[in-house]
Amino acid sequence: MSVRVRFAPSPTGFLHVGGVRTALYVWLFARHHGGTAVLRIEDTDTEREESGAIEQIQRSLDWLGLDFDESPRVGGPYGPYLQSERSERYQTVIERLLAQGDAYQCYQTADELELARAEARQTDDPALPTRLHRDLTADQIAAFERAGRSAVIRFRTPLEGETVLDDLVRGRVVFEHRLLGDTVLMRAGGRPTYQLANPLDDLEMGITHVIRGEDLLSSTPRQKLLIEALGGTFPETAHLSMILGADKKRLSKRHGAASVEEFRDAGYLPEALVNFLALCGWSWDGETELMSVAELIERFSLERVNSAPAVFDHEKLAWMNGQYLRGLDMAAYTAALRGYLADAGSPLADAARLEELVPLVQDKIGTFGEFDALVGSLLEQREPDAESWQKLLNDDHAARILAAAVTALDRLTVFDAETLESALRGVCEELEMKPRQAFGPIRIAITGSTVAAGLYESIAFLGRGASLARLKHAHAAVTGV
Repeated sequence: MSVRVRFAPSPTGFLHVGGVRTALYVWLFARHHGGTAVLRIEDTDTEREESGAIEQIQRSLDWLGLDFDESPRVGGPYGPYLQSERSERYQTVIERLLAQGDAYQCYQTADELELARAEARQTDDPALPTRLHRDLTADQIAAFERAGRSAVIRFRTPLEGETVLDDLVRGRVVFEHRLLGDTVLMRAGGRPTYQLANPLDDLEMGITHVIRGEDLLSSTPRQKLLIEALGGTFPETAHLSMILGADKKRLSKRHGAASVEEFRDAGYLPEALVNFLALCGWSWDGETELMSVAELIERFSLERVNSAPAVFDHEKLAWMNGQYLRGLDMAAYTAALRGYLADAGSPLADAARLEELVPLVQDKIGTFGEFDALVGSLLEQREPDAESWQKLLNDDHAARILAAAVTALDRLTVFDAETLESALRGVCEELEMKPRQAFGPIRIAITGSTVAAGLYESIAFLGRGASLARLKHAHAAVTGV
């Protein structure tokens, strides 16, 4: 059997971490088995659709390198891959289910349904409200029609028995039919629901495995019954656990970046995020953490997916991204850094000497987003950080430290990091200060901040003229002269 799997997001919001993890597992499973990865957009809920969401989904997948074999953009033999373009097929199937007696018209109003649900809470049959119009007579239907009521189409779920699911992640799960209720397949007005469009598309697109979040586990027995009513075979399923924040609550905006594009904008590498997300609920051997995409494809299996919730560890992601950054050679690092800065609209992207700063930052930053704060002031003249500058002005020793630094650097004939270190340590001895105390004002004068790259390397990068000018400017600010 050739594996066919799909990622089927709804454009009712932007693609966030949980959805991306699902997309990644779908893609890895397909690639591992030499199968087909399908991207299908489930856009039937037009009232909740968010403008630009479909484009954001595709951009996010592109950035991560998840290339789907069939999609709205690529096309394929089972298209269209936008559910909004498949409405005729849904209507045809509804007519078939009605003719078979597997579906029926329900004329309940929203108020009647809510009242029935409230009453059912006092009974042992919570699904009863969904079945109240299950066996309407022709006269009753005619009366509702004359009254101008619109009907939804419900699936006629068996009243007895059970559906058993052998999930590849959750294991054996049993659902009693009497508790499922008669789910709505088509809304009044002819718009299909998720419970119709999703399983029908899986059936007609030849999907062999459904990999999705555990929040959709309760939908599975209803969808399995529907596919069986149509004479099809339900795919194997793997329902993934949720991703939680460090506080063990469902991951959300309050935990930091949740959208893939937020991680891109913060300067993470897509390879690092892919590696990290693969380990959010799956592991190879319980120890190995850094894996290339090729290694992930070779090693991935649903059998090693954990059913327990995964915890999104921002610190571990930053560490992992740092490992990836430090693994790049200078040319690759510079190219990636320029690309990030260009995407961010930073003028530093065009800096001619950008590559020279790579050795200063490669072992120090975890994301490209930290680059500007660390060394951006070395590439362009800018106003110093207000808090750091005030600290300089309040330092009683700053004037003589800066004066001594100007004198020491002005006499140098060689201006490299090693010579600068010797000269500045000589300043410490002259002033009888420890480097930690003496170097603070010098660092602020040179970089405009208390947080910067190596002091000697920063001064060497700026060169004699620019470095002395910055030191003298800071000295004048401190002394008022």
